[in-house]
Amino acid sequence: MEGLKDKVIVFAGAGEIADGVAKFLGAGGAKIVVGDIVKENAERCVACIIEAGGDGIATKTDISNPEQVKALIDLAISEYGKINGLFNVAANINPTEVVKDTNPVDIDLADWQRNIDINLTGFMLTSKYAIPHILEAGGGSIVNTVSDALYAGMPDKVTYSVTKAGIGAMTRNVASRFGKQGIRCNAVSPGLVMTESGLQNSEQIVGMVLQMIPAPRVGKPEDMGSIVAFLLSDMSEWITGQSICVDGGAVMRT
Repeated sequence: MEGLKDKVIVFAGAGEIADGVAKFLGAGGAKIVVGDIVKENAERCVACIIEAGGDGIATKTDISNPEQVKALIDLAISEYGKINGLFNVAANINPTEVVKDTNPVDIDLADWQRNIDINLTGFMLTSKYAIPHILEAGGGSIVNTVSDALYAGMPDKVTYSVTKAGIGAMTRNVASRFGKQGIRCNAVSPGLVMTESGLQNSEQIVGMVLQMIPAPRVGKPEDMGSIVAFLLSDMSEWITGQSICVDGGAVMRT
């Protein structure tokens, strides 16, 4: 993909979607600095970009911790001298905590706050510390990961839904506030994205999703990888403030 050569992109979070993005960035000659609370996930993401032809560094980062987020941004500057983009993909997916995210009546305040800290405040912190460096580099791109929960009413996962809506609002705030200074900010909303092994182990879930979407298959990491890499590249320089669904048509809006 054009418009990625020698760009330095900070990843806040790792995982299968980040791996897919890293492959496209690597093929375009980009460099990434990946921070994830599980360092092994960050290292796997870096391995993906190096294998594809790019470069990268992995570090352990809890994005709900301001000092650790600043350290992640500082690492990118110390190693590569600049930041051209930011990809926010972290989320609280700890199974023991996810099941506690229920509804406004039943949720414990501590569980609510923990999800807010990771899923929303963490994205604000990465933007807070990265934007000044992106401005110094002459502008760039920020891509935030949201969810179909932003658009669909869900009987549970109240905090998850609220944080994704908040990220959508913050995306438009950053796009409008810093657009004249050369920063673009967009959100991507993934549907069910699965690896080949995941497809084999989740046939029932896949079947249910396929009944609800127009597309003939569920998503692959490469589906997200191509659109995020495009938004981080110079090829998308007239796209900003948008929320793009990459979900096989699960959400159709007018």
